[in-house]
Amino acid sequence: MTGELSDVTRTKHGRPVHHWRRDVVELAALFTAVAVADGVANLIGHGPDGPALLLISALALIGTAAFHTWWARRHGHAPPAHDTRARPLPAARRAAGQSAPAPEADDGMTPSTLWRLRTTVKDEPGSLAVLCAALATRHVDILSLQTHPLAEGTVDEFLLRAPGRVEAPEITEAVASAGGADTWIERADAHDLVDAPTRVLGLATRTALDAAELPLALRQLLGRCTIRSLPARSAGGGRGPDEVPAEGVLEDTVLRLRAPEGGVITVERPYPPFTPTEFARARALVELDTLLGPRVPAGRDVLTLPEGNAITVRRADATDLPEARRMHERCSARTLSQRYHGPVGDADRYLNHLLSPRFGRTLAAQTASGRIVGLGHLLWDGDETEVALLVEDEWQRRGIGAELLGRLVAMAAEAGCASVYAVTQASNTGMVTAMRGLGLPLDYQIEEGTLVITARLHKSPVPARLPHEGVSREYDDSRLAD
Repeated sequence: MTGELSDVTRTKHGRPVHHWRRDVVELAALFTAVAVADGVANLIGHGPDGPALLLISALALIGTAAFHTWWARRHGHAPPAHDTRARPLPAARRAAGQSAPAPEADDGMTPSTLWRLRTTVKDEPGSLAVLCAALATRHVDILSLQTHPLAEGTVDEFLLRAPGRVEAPEITEAVASAGGADTWIERADAHDLVDAPTRVLGLATRTALDAAELPLALRQLLGRCTIRSLPARSAGGGRGPDEVPAEGVLEDTVLRLRAPEGGVITVERPYPPFTPTEFARARALVELDTLLGPRVPAGRDVLTLPEGNAITVRRADATDLPEARRMHERCSARTLSQRYHGPVGDADRYLNHLLSPRFGRTLAAQTASGRIVGLGHLLWDGDETEVALLVEDEWQRRGIGAELLGRLVAMAAEAGCASVYAVTQASNTGMVTAMRGLGLPLDYQIEEGTLVITARLHKSPVPARLPHEGVSREYDDSRLAD
């Protein structure tokens, strides 16, 4: 700052500013030189020691010049030793509205790391300032801050950028020394750089467009947590969960909210406890979902199979329940048993659950006459994701199952899921072949005669495609009003 002020006083409109003290010194030196020259001339002209006096005068002039040079260098344009090299912009760049170039980073600096930190401080003036000062001593930069007021104290949530050499224990130690309590910290990434209002608005938009987005929106809003949707009545007809009040329930690390169609949405995480602010945000998302009612994005893709049949793939919901039951009636007992792993008579009971957007997303393969011949389900199972397929016997081994599976896995990857799993039997070669056709790393595990295949997803979505050569795909720009 001192260097910047000094330069401002030395320049004005691009021209140097002359100080009056330097001008006085120069004039004094000039008059002194003239007076000395006049005295020397008189002495030389009227005295016998003229040459000696001339030599003394020369030495005096040399000394005066040397003093003047030293004085000019000391009080001239040279920057002070503590100058930061920050300079005001030239007039032309200031007029153009350009900003000064940022100082270059030190080549010796280590890479930085992003951290999410939450701590509880006393609700009194100066407590946050002490905490910020403690972080500054470790060269930790605060990128964003959210405050969650409590009855006693305040929960402060930080997004921090720290030098790579600074580890989590050192940060939490600094926070504790500044009065922070119940501190929680974890690594963050670039997605956390989005500020809270922007993130909430984005999640609300996604929820408004698709009812199946509600569980994903809650997970992204509240961080690492497990979300379960419990219907008012179980698929087997038994008693459902206890009803919660309309305003919901906050219990430390558990949130319970009333689902729009009945039942309960439970959100749970091991740590840290939910704050009233987080509870209010989650409840607002659920209330928005309730006001908008059932909705599924309208759209369809028309696919042409090798034999020339046109198949439409679209999102399905509870309105497709009658047609889905008719497809069950056309399926063989073996096909239903491989899909539901239980008594064939119980198959219809699961359709209400499977077709509800609260529990995931469902794709339907439909003929030109409107007959559903295949269903693909992407189910939110807590913090895991399950995929399941059912294709009518007459339409099997035509690539419909692979098409549905590819689209479901692409949806899971887009939603940020790390993996998907399928529960099947070793004898179900169609499902095993479809999973292998994804081209993803697979893990196999057998549990009591049941085969569980887990696919680890890439960051980029898996393209959905038919595994047949020569298959043409046509897109219908029209939109279905589901």
